[in-house]
Amino acid sequence: MPLPSLTVVVPMYNEQDNVLPLFEALESALQNYSGPWKAILVNDGSSDGTSKRLNEAVAQFGERYRHIELQRNFGQTAAMQAGIDAADTDLIATMDGDLQNDPADIPRLVEELLERDLDLLQGWRKDRKDHLVSRKVPSRFANRLIQRVSGVKLNDYGCSLKVYRADALKQIRLYGEMHRFIPVWMATVCPPSRIGETVVNHRERLTGESKYGISRTFRVLIDLLSVFFFLKFRARPGHFFGSIGLWVGMIGSLLLAYLAGVKYIAGENIGDRPLLLVASLLIIASLQFLTTGVLSEILSRIFFQTTNVKSYKVREPLSYERPSATDSND
Repeated sequence: MPLPSLTVVVPMYNEQDNVLPLFEALESALQNYSGPWKAILVNDGSSDGTSKRLNEAVAQFGERYRHIELQRNFGQTAAMQAGIDAADTDLIATMDGDLQNDPADIPRLVEELLERDLDLLQGWRKDRKDHLVSRKVPSRFANRLIQRVSGVKLNDYGCSLKVYRADALKQIRLYGEMHRFIPVWMATVCPPSRIGETVVNHRERLTGESKYGISRTFRVLIDLLSVFFFLKFRARPGHFFGSIGLWVGMIGSLLLAYLAGVKYIAGENIGDRPLLLVASLLIIASLQFLTTGVLSEILSRIFFQTTNVKSYKVREPLSYERPSATDSND
C-alpha cells in the first residue's frame, strides 16, 4: 500500500526571497513520495512581497500547493493552526519557511513515525546552525526547563520540523505563542511514549532576517505556567487551586496557633504584631483559593457537558501496511 496522505504546513512571514527555493525544495523532496501529498503555505500578514511570490509559485508548481492569506500578522502559532485546520490528510508535517529546516528530511520522518507507531515525531537540530548567545543558549535553557516541568523528555522543543498523525494533532488547539509547546500539548491527548524525536538536518539562514531573539526566553517562562496547568489540571482545576488554598491555609493556621499560645500562655499582647496581619491575610487567601477551585470545577463540568469535547478518544489505524521481514529481504 502507498504511504498515508500527507500535508506539509509552512507558516511564512516576510520570506519573499525564500518562496521559490522553498517550493523547489519541497518538490524535490516529495517527488518520490508514494502517497498523495500537498503543501499549504500560510502567509502571516507579510509586509514585503511574500504574498505575490506565493501566488506566482502556486500558479507555477500546480494544484498540490495552496496559499492561505491571513488578514494581518497573527503570529506563527495562529498561522500554523490555520494550515492545520485546512489540512485533510492522514499525516501533517510542519516546518519553518526560512529553509533552515530541510524538506528532504520529511519522507524519512514519515517512515520513522509509521515504523515506530508514533503520534508525533519531533525533529532534533543536533548540529544547529544559529547564533550561540541569541539562539542556542536561550533554547537550551528553555528546553531543560520544559523537560523538568512537563515530564516530556525531548532535546529540542523549538524545532518546527515535525510529523504528526492528523487525528491526534487536531484534538488540540494552538493559541498565543504555544507552537513551541506542541509536544507538551500532544501529551494531553496521547501518552508520552507515542511522542518521539529524531535528528534532522539544520541549515544556516541564507536570506531574510530571523524573527526570534533572546526575549522569547522570558515569554517561555510565562507560557510554561499555562502549559503546566492544562497538562496536569485541565479536567480537575479544583485540585490546582484547592492544593494552594490548603497549603496557604495551613501556614496561616499555624501562625494563628502560635500567636494564640503567645497571648494565652505567655500573656503577651499580640494586637500590634505584624505576624497577626500576615496570618489573617493567609487565611483569607486560603478561602479565596478554595472558592476559586470550586468555581473552576463548576466551569469545567459545564464545558464538558455543553460541548462535543469527549473525555476520551478512540485511536483509528492508518491505512498503511508495514512491510514484512520477507518483503524487506526481497
